[in-house]
Formats: sequence, C-alpha cells, structure tokens
Amino acid sequence: MIRNIHKLEKTINVKFKNLDLLKQSLTHKSFDTNKNNEKIEFLGDRVLGLIISKKLLEIYPDEKEGILDKKFASLVNKTTCLEIAKNINLDKFILTFNPKNKKIKIEDKIVSDSCEALIGAIFLDKGLNVAEKVVLELWKNHIKKSIITQIDAKTKLQEFSLKKFKKLPSYKLISNTGPRHKPMFKVGVKLPDTKYFISSGKSKKDAEQNAAIECLKNIKWLKYELDRWRFFN
Repeated sequence: MIRNIHKLEKTINVKFKNLDLLKQSLTHKSFDTNKNNEKIEFLGDRVLGLIISKKLLEIYPDEKEGILDKKFASLVNKTTCLEIAKNINLDKFILTFNPKNKKIKIEDKIVSDSCEALIGAIFLDKGLNVAEKVVLELWKNHIKKSIITQIDAKTKLQEFSLKKFKKLPSYKLISNTGPRHKPMFKVGVKLPDTKYFISSGKSKKDAEQNAAIECLKNIKWLKYELDRWRFFN
C-alpha cells in the first residue's frame, strides 16, 4: 500500500509530509467507519470550488455571473471529478470493503468523492498554493475545453432572432473569391427588418460565424432601431 501511495505522489507531483492524511483521503467509510475520507472530501469540494472560481474570474474578468455559473458547474461536478480520477488511476489506490480480497470495480461515486478528498488532503498537508497548482494541472484540459466550447455566434444569433421575431436569421453568400486552394468567402446575415451585416472567412462556415459576430455586436442598436421603427410604423 505504501509503495502504491508513493506512485500516486509521483503522479500528482506532491510529496506528503503526513502520509496518513493521504491514506485517509483514499479510505472509504465501508473500509473504516472512523478514519475515512468523508470530512476531507467535504473540505476538498470547497477547496476545488474556490480554485476553479478564482481561475474563471482570471480568464473571464468581464463575463456575466450567469455564464460563470454555467462554466463553474461544467468544471466542478461528480462527472468531471470522475474523469480526473480515472486519468490518474485513482481507483487503484482507494480502500473499500472487500472481505474476499477480490478484484472489484469501485463505484463511480466513491471514485469521484475520493478525488475531492485527495484535493482536501493536499490542502491540509501542503496549503492552498500547492493545492491550486495540482488542481489547475489536473483540470487544465477541461478548463481549455470550457474556453473553446462557448456557444457559437450563429447559435446566439439564432436564439435572439427566434425570441425577438419568431424567425431564423437569413444568410446570403455575397462572393467567393481567390484561388481554389486559398478561397475567401464573403457572407451577409440579416434579421427581419434589418440591413445585412457582412464579414469574410476562409470557408463559408467561418464567414457565417464572423457575420453573426458582427450582427451580435450591434444587437443593442438593433433592439433600439427595431422598437423605434415599429413605433413609427
């Protein structure tokens, strides 16, 4: 068990001063009803939340709270913790009730809870700075994914148009220029009662996205102009 624990330390790049604390973070209540990871998991959940919240504010200083909430929820949950735990083979180190000492599959909830307990143990043994370093390293791909997978401009514009007009935006290919190996597309997009907002891209899809971005930039102006137009007409 000690040898295995050292493997885990190497994986997460943390050398514990108190190995008993690390062991406890990996001990389920079915194995030991007194010295288990329930309370450390409670702490780890809060430490994880603090670290991810701080990182999101650094990445999105001007983002609305509602968007931050959604990003936070996608990063701090049992499913993500389970994925992180599997990435470091955490299930191989967890102690659960196993009287016949057989090879068993540990429940997903136990594994994800142990991931949070591990973070709690790192915090208790090494402090917040080390815990933050470990969490951001383990979560880096998920954080990157949260940046990339924002709702795209076409989807946002479609949602606005359906809500405001009960109709979809209208896209129009204006031109397709340049050589075959390096084309340039120009696309316009309009909502009911508006002009075309035009932009370019290396593909028709990119041009549509860029045109949607241009349109979205003018949403506040559009709302004002459309309300004004309807008042006078």
